[in-house]
This record gives sequence, structure tokens and C-alpha cells, in this order.
Amino acid sequence: MASAPCQIALLGAESTGKTQLALQLAAHLRAQGRPATVVPELLREWCDREGRTPRADEQAAIAQEQQRRVEAAAAAGSVVIADTTPLMTAIYSELLFGDTSLYAAAEAHQRRYHLTLVTGLDLPWVADGLQRDGAHVREPVDALLRAALARAGVAYQVVYGLEGERLRNALNAIDSIATNDHPTRTSGQFPSKTGAWAWVCEKCSDPDCEHRLFTGLLGSKAAGRPAP
Repeated sequence: MASAPCQIALLGAESTGKTQLALQLAAHLRAQGRPATVVPELLREWCDREGRTPRADEQAAIAQEQQRRVEAAAAAGSVVIADTTPLMTAIYSELLFGDTSLYAAAEAHQRRYHLTLVTGLDLPWVADGLQRDGAHVREPVDALLRAALARAGVAYQVVYGLEGERLRNALNAIDSIATNDHPTRTSGQFPSKTGAWAWVCEKCSDPDCEHRLFTGLLGSKAAGRPAP
């Protein structure tokens, strides 16, 4: 039986580079001969079409359609890169409306991904359409996201870095799952289901280690020099 196509989720607060990273990852994988499909964020499309942000009662349908599109892409057999998942809809439903009803389904769906990447807060906030609420919501969203992933038992990696470094760190994480159970990374095969694995380096998601990394990035920016 053929292994299931790899599904990669990109999650994170607004203006943290998810869309750009999704496109870069897909381009890199295609250049290696691996079919890759990016599933865009439905919320952006919805806001552009309706000319407003969704109400509380419209959140569930957005989450369901986001999930349906991911599942349709996976059924086509290519590597799927989801530029957000229903979990982010659940998080904003709690933050904006105090509604936690979307978490159960969103967390169950999140467990299906082979790799979950969380984009760090080291990029500057940039206004971009109706779906963005402002820089002040990034830290609360990041905290709710990490809490939801922990509650769901979903392992994740935080990706930091400017320009090409963010892509390189994401590719390191992909290589980790590609070689965890399949030592020959040149095959381009991915595990058929999520398993226990570890990515041990200076970009790990250990809170203490991550705090040191983020502090170093900020210090390097302030001094006008590249991060080590």
C-alpha cells in the first residue's frame, strides 16, 4: 500500500510569514521533483469576497471549508502545505468572540498532519487586508495557539529567521520527519502517519532555548548585525 502524502501545516499569528513560507516550500519541493500543493488561507478569500470580516456565526463554515480543501488536496496525492488550518479559526473565534466550540474538531483535524510548523514573531507586523487585526493581537494569538497544540498533543516546531533562513529552518524540520523512520532522505518519502520525533538544534521549541534565540535575534537586529 502506498504511503499517505505528507501534510504540512503552517500556523502562527498574523504577519509572521506563513503565506510566503508556504509558497517557498512548495517551490523547493517541486524543484526536487516532489509534487506539492499549497492550500491558501480561506479567510483572506472570504474577506476579499464579502468586503468584511466574518461574524461569530460564520466561523464554523470557514473552518469546515478550510478542512475540506486540505483533504481534497491530500486526496490528489501530492505533498500538501496548508497555509493555516481550522485551528487558527478556532483560536480567533475564542479571541474575538469568546467562542471555544470550534476547538474539538479543529484539534482532531490538526493531529492528522505529519508536521506542524509555527511561525515565530520575529518579523515586523505589516497591514494586509481586512483579516488582520493589528500587531497587538500577535502575542495573545501565539499563546492561544501553543496552548491548543499542547492540549491536542500535537508536536510542533517554531520557525524563526529572516529571508532565506526561515525557509532553511523549515526544510530542516521536513528533513527530520522524512528521515525519522526512513533513513534514506534522497527517496523523498515521508512517514505514513505522525510519530514521535525530535528536531534537536538551536531552533528547537523548548521554551527556554527559544527565549534565548528570540532574545538573540532582537539583539542582533538592534545592533544592525546578522544573527549567529
